Amino acid sequence: MDKDFKFTNAVVILPLIFVVVIWLVFWLEVRFDYDFIQNGIYPRTFSGLQGVVFSPFIHADSEHLYNNSLPLLVLLAALQFFYPRQSLKVVLCGILLSGILTWSIGRENYHIGASGLIYVLFSFIFFKGIQTKHIRLIALSLTVIIVYGGLVWYIFPTPDVPGEKSISWEGHLSGLLAGFILSIIYKTPEYKKVPKYDWEKPDYNSEEDEFMQRFDENGNFVNLPVVEDEVILTYYFSNIPVSYEIISNEKSESKPES
Repeated sequence: MDKDFKFTNAVVILPLIFVVVIWLVFWLEVRFDYDFIQNGIYPRTFSGLQGVVFSPFIHADSEHLYNNSLPLLVLLAALQFFYPRQSLKVVLCGILLSGILTWSIGRENYHIGASGLIYVLFSFIFFKGIQTKHIRLIALSLTVIIVYGGLVWYIFPTPDVPGEKSISWEGHLSGLLAGFILSIIYKTPEYKKVPKYDWEKPDYNSEEDEFMQRFDENGNFVNLPVVEDEVILTYYFSNIPVSYEIISNEKSESKPES
């Protein structure tokens, strides 16, 4: 494994702690019949500022909570594994920045849920991977887009339908913007460059490559490579597996015939 990316207990502990906390808050709400929604973000009011801190931990119902829990587990684990030095700052500053943006541009209604943080994580991981130009982080960015790319559709305004739950597209958009801003602010260390193979170098000449000399212009094997004068690798381009024949360099002693 690349020494720049090491697995630690925090990769598991950080996501679990956050998810356990939001489930605990929901349990307290149900157990004591208390409505925490009033502690969410209410745009452009002084009392609504408390939701900047509290809203990610408040959910309307179990479905809302469940839909946010799985992405949080996956994205927080990915953030902690690939960006351990920035992970805690991204989570804390992402909650505050996305919350303030939601408070500034949101509709006059209570905005709750951890979806804003999910968009922060999604945005940060995607944009930061592209910015670093590291092959593994770019692959992570592409993976995030493939798995969670559909989240982008929920940053656009959606009309409220009577009798149905409204979606805080303002919170989603704020999270996406916050993640992008944080990806620019927080710098990553210089990662170890992935070594290039000889055939990837611009001055590579296949005619001088000993291995490539074993093949003709059609890709057919024409010679048997000898490794340290001891092993001959016999290749069969059929269903017959590769076989290995050991050749000893020691001269056998001849025994006199009786």
